[in-house]
Amino acid sequence: MADDKTNIGSPDRDRISLGEDYEIRNWTQSLGVSEAELREAVDAVGNSVDAVRAYLKTR
Repeated sequence: MADDKTNIGSPDRDRISLGEDYEIRNWTQSLGVSEAELREAVDAVGNSVDAVRAYLKTR
């Protein structure tokens, strides 16, 4: 199932999708990290934006 770009409600904003290039680009810019750091964070704590932010803050 393709990512519906018109569905931008809270559930979509609360998760990081590493399967979409534009999301990786947007999240790396927003969080100020490299793609490798973003992938490491998602691997460590899951794709919740709040969990990833907390993980990156403690590093």
